[in-house]
Amino acid sequence: MKYASYLILAFWLIAVLLGNVLQLNPNAIDLEVILQSPTAQHWFGADDLGRDILARVLSGVEVSFLVALIVTGVTMTIGVLVGLLAGFYGGRVDAVLMQITDIFLAFPGILLAIAFAAVLGPGLGNLIMALCLTGWVSYARLTRGQTLSLRHRQHVQAAESLGAGVPRLLFRHILPLLASILVVEATYSLASVMIAEASLSFLGLGIQAPDASWGAMLRDAVRYMLIAPHYVLIVGGCLMSLILAINLGGDYLRDALDVRKPD
Repeated sequence: MKYASYLILAFWLIAVLLGNVLQLNPNAIDLEVILQSPTAQHWFGADDLGRDILARVLSGVEVSFLVALIVTGVTMTIGVLVGLLAGFYGGRVDAVLMQITDIFLAFPGILLAIAFAAVLGPGLGNLIMALCLTGWVSYARLTRGQTLSLRHRQHVQAAESLGAGVPRLLFRHILPLLASILVVEATYSLASVMIAEASLSFLGLGIQAPDASWGAMLRDAVRYMLIAPHYVLIVGGCLMSLILAINLGGDYLRDALDVRKPD
């Protein structure tokens, strides 16, 4: 399973590159092949407008990776900064920052994302903003907990006694020790963001037509499950394989970076 997950991830990364190199047209309509099953011409078949499903899948995975990378980068940055400040200073700063974090944690993340997306409106930019507004809390709590324990390590106290400023203590003596934990958390975040993007697009709050999105494709596919089951099975299978591969890769990465693991 370890190498299978790596192969699947490599396949989808290559698919993103191929989608740009081959210059496929995911919006080309051919009314003569509406809901056609997979053929030599259309390997994944055609959708309800006669568009090539393979071309739209390749376009959709590019959007998924783009959204996941941007959202993960932004939320990690915000969450790590909040967690570092809360864990390092403690006291009133910690109480205020964690109260704000607890407010966001009081509601399921996907519901908050739906609410923000509904207020901001559909579209790629608003989708990314909605996911960024809700995705930082897990990084904040994780970083804060680790910083509380690292704050009193001897090397941190020694650097502080030698006159090191707060930025140097945070980014040179504490943050590097959190790198492995944050990298593993980021891999799970990638999968979560992809699912959230697909969910919002499925509800009509994410990527809008004619742009391709796996969530929007699933929404269209479920209408034709009885007459064109290949549509929903192919798109659903692609999404499942990518999410499963990322989660398995995160598990193996966590084991590889675990310093407590015996040789």
